[in-house]
Amino acid sequence: MADKADVADAYIEQSLETALRNQLELNSYISSDPDCEQCGEPISEARREALPGCPTCVECQHLLEAKNRNYR
Repeated sequence: MADKADVADAYIEQSLETALRNQLELNSYISSDPDCEQCGEPISEARREALPGCPTCVECQHLLEAKNRNYR
């Protein structure tokens, strides 16, 4: 017989798998704007496929993340 911790772990794992599956399905319906909202340059097809709905190109995303790191 499984103890409460094992049951809780199994429930959490199942919940996470369900949430991830739901997010992946949702992402398949989201289309990315082909142009970066920061610089206006085209966002690569590979990035848009990997991160549906991404608003920025890789370069601008790096700049935004660096700015946020330095802001704290």
